[in-house]
Amino acid sequence: MISNQQHDAVRRGAGLADVLDRGRLVVTGDDRAAYLHGLLSNDVLALGPGQGCYATYLTPQGRMICDLSVLNLGDRLLLDLPGRLKDAVLAKLQQFVFAEDVEIRDETESIGAIDLHGAEAGAVLARACGGDPEGFSDLGEYAHRPVEIAGHHVTVSGSRDVGLPGFRLYAGADAILALGQTLERHGAVRVQPAILHVLRVEAGRPVFGIDMDETTIPLEAGIEERAISMTKGCYVGQEIIVRVLHRGQGRVARRLVGLVVSAGDATQATEGDLLEVDGTDIGRLTSVARSPRFGVIALGYVRRDLAEPGVAVVVRHGGARFDATVVALPFGAPA
Repeated sequence: MISNQQHDAVRRGAGLADVLDRGRLVVTGDDRAAYLHGLLSNDVLALGPGQGCYATYLTPQGRMICDLSVLNLGDRLLLDLPGRLKDAVLAKLQQFVFAEDVEIRDETESIGAIDLHGAEAGAVLARACGGDPEGFSDLGEYAHRPVEIAGHHVTVSGSRDVGLPGFRLYAGADAILALGQTLERHGAVRVQPAILHVLRVEAGRPVFGIDMDETTIPLEAGIEERAISMTKGCYVGQEIIVRVLHRGQGRVARRLVGLVVSAGDATQATEGDLLEVDGTDIGRLTSVARSPRFGVIALGYVRRDLAEPGVAVVVRHGGARFDATVVALPFGAPA
């Protein structure tokens, strides 16, 4: 397990981490919003300047190509997505541009990003800007505003990626080092990715490439309230989503749940371990964390009939077996 001191440095203070695994695409042209609106699962047309959303890009079969955030920067849209997928997604998006006034560019190398999370993240950010300590308290997830920090132009976007108040800061790539140093001088503490991983799992936030992949339907991962507009017009994959929601009453074969692993040498449990009930395989673990608050916890998929808090399952790790219990997400929430 990570130390209580490191964990509390983020939960009670402000933790700073470089963003190294994300790609950034910029979309310009008069038709940019309408174009993306027809491809992504959320309502891009409804976004005014300073607003943003979380969305999925799906296949016609409703499976995920990737997830991403969309920020309306006024004269352009910024797409923040998994870095390993940016080239493939860029190619797919460009493939469908015909007569539309749309240009899509990879700006990963020119636009840098850094994350700031924790109870005191807003106060640290305000001090770095020389502004009102309450100045960022109203910045919801994916909402954003321009600020100046240490002479650099920065876009601050609200984030709840680890279940705490937080921000992703975008600036020129050559400004990120100075930006981080400024935030540290105003009280932020550098943290390791492992700490943010634990906090993310505690918050029950799935990540594409770990808890979601190209076989996942968004409804299985429980991200539909954040990622899918139920009122917008057509988008790629909508027919499958609507069919499951309306004809199937939202029932999917499996669901992502939280699990507390509680018996045996549970610290051996790891991503990919199979789950079973009465000797029958019913799912697998996707994320595992050693939490100072909750012990060994995990996210994983189970059959929909077993996705209820209190259900007992067994984690199979090689020849070992560990007891586990399905719990409500986020961890610590009432069942």
